[in-house]
Amino acid sequence: MKLVRSLDIPPVWLLAALAFAWVQSTRWTYGLSFGPVWADLLGGLLVGGGVVLTALAVMEMRRHQTTIHPHNDSARLVQSGIFKRSRNPIYLADVMILAGFILYWDAVLALPLVPVFLWILEKRFVIPEENRLRKTFRMDFARYCEKVRRWV
Repeated sequence: MKLVRSLDIPPVWLLAALAFAWVQSTRWTYGLSFGPVWADLLGGLLVGGGVVLTALAVMEMRRHQTTIHPHNDSARLVQSGIFKRSRNPIYLADVMILAGFILYWDAVLALPLVPVFLWILEKRFVIPEENRLRKTFRMDFARYCEKVRRWV
C-alpha cells in the first residue's frame, strides 16, 4: 500500500497521460491534425514554459525549505516568487506540459486529456493540499487565497 501511495504523485499521472497521448498520436490518428507549424510552435512554448514554471516553483520552495511532495505537510507557506501569481504553479506547469506535448505530437484525440488531467490534479492533490495548508496556516492562508488565485 505504501508503494501505491508513493506512486500517487503528479509526475506519475503526467507520465501516464503523456504515454496515452503519444500512443494516440502514433497509433490512432484517424487523419486528424492540428495543422502544420503553429501547433509545433505553440506546443514547444507550452512545454518550455511548463519546465521553466516548475523550476521557478521548486527553487522558491527549496529557498523556503519546505516540501514539494504533495502528500507531505508544508513547513512554510510560500507566498513569494512565482507563488505571487499562482497558488499552484507546479500543477499549472504539468497541465501546460501535457497540452504542449499533445499539440506537438499532433494528438488531436488526446486533447480531452487536458481537462481530465486538470480535474485529477485538483481532486487528488490541490484540494487536499489546500485543506492541509488551511489547517496549518489559518489566517495567513486565508489572506493568501484572497490575494492569489488558484491557477492564474
